[in-house]
Amino acid sequence: MRHEDWMRHALDEAKQALILNEVPIGAVLVLKGRVLATAHNQKEHDQDPTAHAEILAIRRAAEAIGHWRLSDASLYVTLEPCPMCAGAIVQARIKHLVYGASDPKGGAVESVTKLLQNKLWNHKVEVTAGVLEEECAKLLKDFFRNKRV
Repeated sequence: MRHEDWMRHALDEAKQALILNEVPIGAVLVLKGRVLATAHNQKEHDQDPTAHAEILAIRRAAEAIGHWRLSDASLYVTLEPCPMCAGAIVQARIKHLVYGASDPKGGAVESVTKLLQNKLWNHKVEVTAGVLEEECAKLLKDFFRNKRV
């Protein structure tokens, strides 16, 4: 499958977050062409500040394979990860991060800070940005526009 196909799957997860009145962010963790885990934001639902889509997908994937090292996995997420999620991506040894929309207020990959590019980390993450960026951004913009009405 192509990056766009996996990102559409992440967008489907983000739409599930809407049902819970959560910020619509979705994630899909893939290993060798197979989905290991999917998740969407659940901070409000779980009353857990760490219940970001990326964190939940990483936890579920590690549980699925019985190991915390996700060395050959790719993580697809609809929004540029925050500092917490970027740190978890490094800690999980994820090989490739693919994200849709940039986050100019909280993005820790390229927008506000560049945590994944720190040369001191013992793990390097490949990054592909802007996959289905317009669709990912629109979902978020619409959500927040509706919140303000």
